Amino acid sequence: MERKFIFSTDEYYHLYARGVEKRTIFLDRHDYLRFVKLLYIANSLKPFEYKLIGGLPLVKIDRGESLISIGAYCLMPNHFHILVKEKEGTGISKFMSKLMTAYSMYFNKKYKRTGRLFQNTFQARHASEDEYLRYLFSYIHLNPLRLVDIALDKCDEVALQKQQEFVKNYDFSSYPDFVGVDREEGLILNRKDFPEYFTTVQEFTDFITGWLEIRDAPSSVGLPYDQG
Repeated sequence: MERKFIFSTDEYYHLYARGVEKRTIFLDRHDYLRFVKLLYIANSLKPFEYKLIGGLPLVKIDRGESLISIGAYCLMPNHFHILVKEKEGTGISKFMSKLMTAYSMYFNKKYKRTGRLFQNTFQARHASEDEYLRYLFSYIHLNPLRLVDIALDKCDEVALQKQQEFVKNYDFSSYPDFVGVDREEGLILNRKDFPEYFTTVQEFTDFITGWLEIRDAPSSVGLPYDQG
């Protein structure tokens, strides 16, 4: 599907892509970790060879100037979401090309397959309104709850605690970085380039709790891939 807008500098966008024919694109933990690392490595003006830097921790990788700013992300079995800010006119397109090409080459080699891995090109929505942009921090981070059955039809204190513990311990999103978990993946984010909606961990968890209590919010907003 062709986008009806061009990416503009200093604007925010919700990027997402799904496996071709809705196929699973992350088959084991290593696949997820590879993509997460590529979120950092591919976000660079420099070309890269993964085999030369793949074994290094993120803090040891000199990637130079980044192409875009990343505010949040989440990987699901057959798709992913990334919230970004455009830094210059072609940054998003260059970043997504590097990211999806590098992961597709890895995946096809590992699983001895050929052809396209992702469904068409990546999709994007312009987060032009402050309310929508703020909401995306909950929508993206709460996606993993669709993978489990932990009383999603309830919003009592016990259910809410279980839901928040699950997303906090989900390694393949940026949620842990918003609730004070110390990990190298925190380097992927450029939070200073996004509005300061959450000045403390408590403000963020209260925000998430508020959306958990509105159980049908994602579908009512009509965001992509609500059901995977």
